[in-house]
Amino acid sequence: MDNLFSDRSIHEQALTRADVERLLASPSHLIDCDLEEADLARLDLSRWTFERCNLRRADFTGAKLEGTAWRSCRAAFAQFTGADLSDATFVASDFNNCVLRESTLAAAKFERCKLTGADLSNAKALDIRFDETLLIHAKLPGLSFRKQTLKKIDFGQADLRRCDFRATIFEKCSLRDAVMTGSRFDGADLRGADLGGLRLVDASLFRGATISREQAGQLLSELGLNVR
Repeated sequence: MDNLFSDRSIHEQALTRADVERLLASPSHLIDCDLEEADLARLDLSRWTFERCNLRRADFTGAKLEGTAWRSCRAAFAQFTGADLSDATFVASDFNNCVLRESTLAAAKFERCKLTGADLSNAKALDIRFDETLLIHAKLPGLSFRKQTLKKIDFGQADLRRCDFRATIFEKCSLRDAVMTGSRFDGADLRGADLGGLRLVDASLFRGATISREQAGQLLSELGLNVR
């Protein structure tokens, strides 16, 4: 990932909107910088890179963030409504409770990140990728994961209404207590998923999917049937 970073590096600075505006001539690589609660709305920060930065409650509403890279950042409660994050890369970062409503996340990649409580409602997220990421309580309605292999993704209690999981392979994932109304799992391999908390109304969603014998017994038990 190092080749994604700009040559112009800014180290250990507390930056305001005015400071960032003075750097807009070309992409910058911010390292250990403090932008907590900074107003960066509608700025063009395409191809900027952020490493170990404090972005808690920063406001990126409507910003252009195509091709940005974020590594080991702390951005809880950050605001990205309507931002363009196409081809952005997020690694080992905390984006808990961030708001990504109506953002563009085409081909964005999240690896080893925390997105607990994140809101991706109405995001344009064609080919979005998650790997080893926490999405507990996240809002992900309508996203497509079709034909992907999902590894170590925790969707516990997430809003997965109308999501497309057709032909998706789950490896060490959790769907425990997730809301899955209207989602599609045709051809999915769910043998590597925790399906705990499944409700009777949701059981039909898995028609055409593959589960293990152990999972089948667990599901029947949770639906109130005695397995002998």
